[in-house]
Amino acid sequence: MLTSLGAWAAPPADVPPAADDAGTLSTVDITVQQSKKTGIDLTPKVGTTVYRIDRSLIDSLGQGDATPFDEVLLRVPGVSKDSTASGSIHVRDDHGNVQYRINGVELPESISGFGQSIDTRYVQSVDFLTGALPAQYGLRTAGIVDIQTKEGLAKPGGSLGLVLGSHNTQEENASFYGAKGNLSYYLSGSLVSNDNGIENPQPTLNPQNDHTRQGKTFGNFSYFVDDSTRIGFMFGTYNGKFQIPTNPGQMPSYSLTGFSDTATGFNALPSSDVREQQTEVNRFAVLSFQKSLDKLDYQISAFHQYSDLHYLPDPVGDLIYNGVASNTLRSNTANGLQFDASYKASSDHMLRFGSAYTRQATRSDNSVAVFPVGADGSQSGSDPLTITDNSGKIGQLFSLYAQDEWRLNPKLTLNYGLRFDAVNAFTTEHQLSPRVNLAYKLTEATALHAGYARYFTPPPQELASQASINLYTGTTNQPEVSSSDPVKAERTDYFDVGASHKVNDRLTLSADAYYKNIRNLLDEGQFGQALILSPFNYAKGYARGLELSARYDAAHWASYVNFAVQRAQGSNIISSQSLFGAAELAYIASHYIYLDHNQTYTLSAGTSYRFGDNQVSGDLLFGSGLRNTPEGGAPNSGTLPGYTVVNAAFMHTWKQAEGDLQGRVSLLNVFDRTYLLRDGTGVGVGAPQYGLRRSLYVSLSKHF
Repeated sequence: MLTSLGAWAAPPADVPPAADDAGTLSTVDITVQQSKKTGIDLTPKVGTTVYRIDRSLIDSLGQGDATPFDEVLLRVPGVSKDSTASGSIHVRDDHGNVQYRINGVELPESISGFGQSIDTRYVQSVDFLTGALPAQYGLRTAGIVDIQTKEGLAKPGGSLGLVLGSHNTQEENASFYGAKGNLSYYLSGSLVSNDNGIENPQPTLNPQNDHTRQGKTFGNFSYFVDDSTRIGFMFGTYNGKFQIPTNPGQMPSYSLTGFSDTATGFNALPSSDVREQQTEVNRFAVLSFQKSLDKLDYQISAFHQYSDLHYLPDPVGDLIYNGVASNTLRSNTANGLQFDASYKASSDHMLRFGSAYTRQATRSDNSVAVFPVGADGSQSGSDPLTITDNSGKIGQLFSLYAQDEWRLNPKLTLNYGLRFDAVNAFTTEHQLSPRVNLAYKLTEATALHAGYARYFTPPPQELASQASINLYTGTTNQPEVSSSDPVKAERTDYFDVGASHKVNDRLTLSADAYYKNIRNLLDEGQFGQALILSPFNYAKGYARGLELSARYDAAHWASYVNFAVQRAQGSNIISSQSLFGAAELAYIASHYIYLDHNQTYTLSAGTSYRFGDNQVSGDLLFGSGLRNTPEGGAPNSGTLPGYTVVNAAFMHTWKQAEGDLQGRVSLLNVFDRTYLLRDGTGVGVGAPQYGLRRSLYVSLSKHF
């Protein structure tokens, strides 16, 4: 099932659509997607759930192209919002487990943090796949974000843009594209700074000590050797610097010579003056060879990715308030190959097969300042100790798959296959995973689908560095639980059914239901001050949910509504036990608890109207609230209050012979709602974090 989330057909790269373009409804498709130029047919979507985001939906969002990419994904059913430090988004109540593909190439994961290394400006369209996926997709399977980027045009051009707004926001961006002979190119870059880089731990309008500066670049080159052969090269970079916002009014918990004394109440550094920082780097490069030979199509890609995250503590503040000041540098280098092919065996059979190999090298370097403690765990000295805790790991991932798309009759299509995955890193495991999907075209207007998938999800190597527990014995960083088993791969049986119905030329409805039975359920949490997530396993768990979606497209109107209800629970933590308290572990060992990122109800909706050279749009996001732990209550047994955020925008295009000028005024959180994303409690939850208050942005983009 392919459902469009947009109203108008996408314009060419960086060229605004004409003001009088008529709205057209994208086709409901239950087969496959073809590449734009070579006709290569590599990515099956039979029987799975696919939601499409096109340029028209992006243009209708409050900030348009300046919308952070994870905020764009919140317009997909079953995707819920979280704080940036906790992973930003969750798909069907999974934590992370999202796979990003750019122009058909799967990219290794970067180290979690605040950065959004994907710039919405270079995205042409997104197919978001979820549910019971075909055998081609593995490892990260909660959602597949399949991005098609903008490309060069025969006529050279580009754009220059500026965004100004609340929280001292200033953003400059530029793009250039063109073609010469058989070579086409698209280049883009942006630089943004503001004073609201991370969610505010206070309900105030402006956080303290929250400046960020982030730069992004992207390049896409295509060279057509002939009509059936293409060589492609892509690259992307991200560099981000963040101040960690302060949480005023906190009392010191530890005594530090010359700065604090818990016995006398002396405190030389208020919590509002604590200064912590974090930097992030992510870069990738991909070289691809694509070929079409009569019945055989294939693509071979070599990729490289490097990412690192560096947390710089306040050497005084982190000690007196937390008892630990950890200077942490985590880096990950990934290199690999990906091969995908399809063979048209007959008019009724399309065979697809492929493999992938990734080698990762992870480093974790830590210089940790701590206080000594006595046998009862209380602080025994006010002069800190420094512990060096460095580690590294070389890991490998290997995958192999084969599948057959069998057209049983004009209405019924079966896609069945088998996938093998193996990991050798902090855990050494493998699994053979069957997949089967059915798509049935009940009528010209109604399509049904159903599927089963067995999934194998290894823990993220870049996060799964095992702590050197014994180094911290007798210090303020010693764990309450002294044992810690290695993190294991998650294994899931996934069932999914759905339907799509085209009521008329303007209105399309869809529904999808799923159930996941999970062993070694993977979750992640923030433990300690360094804002790096750490994985752990529940022995067993499950997730279930229902998603509903409606799309309306008319000549000048476009609207959408998405609704999801979901539930996810786990029991018995069986890895990384040293991250938890003994009482917490004991309760979870014999009880199912909600996952901390479980949100029962989510809703997204939006509408836009084009008239003349203008467009007005509005959208809203509703969440019933993530989980928390009430005082004296069981872990994750409470729910934060629900919230509704409304955004609005007005866009005008000035037609000019030398290139159009486009202006936009955006108002986010129109009613200035104060709402909590996290309250600092729950399993693996860090500091309190509030959503963005009312913010105004003005942007100008010059196209040439």
